[in-house]
Amino acid sequence: MMPARTTDRGPARARATSWLSSGGLRPTRQRLSLAELLIGDGRNRHVTAEGLHAAAARQDSPVSLATVYNTLRAFCEAGLMHEVTVDGSRTYFDTRVDEHPHYYWEEDGRLTDAPNDAVKLIGEAIIPDGAELDRIDVVIRLRRKAD
Repeated sequence: MMPARTTDRGPARARATSWLSSGGLRPTRQRLSLAELLIGDGRNRHVTAEGLHAAAARQDSPVSLATVYNTLRAFCEAGLMHEVTVDGSRTYFDTRVDEHPHYYWEEDGRLTDAPNDAVKLIGEAIIPDGAELDRIDVVIRLRRKAD
């Protein structure tokens, strides 16, 4: 869920500018607009490109869907976000960049953070020769219990 627009955008703009700078990205108008939506209130988010595109349109910050995708990829390349692929057709972008598992709620297509102790790895990952472990992404799929 995207935050509602507030009348004083100063703190959100400052947070977005600092966030972009920490990733070495130039604060263009479009990047700032999307960054404010993503981290302007200081909370972490899991968004799809389409959801962020719609939120930008609601905030009178229209950008093309292609620009949203390109910007999200730039944020990922800068280490500001992580891309989480739930299945071949569903990708989320997460503003929380530490390694952590996720819950995926099947009924409404919502991705949320799971507690770190929700998953325990037993043993060491077997890594092929010539490779090194980059990160482990875990998505725990959930559905509501039938009554």
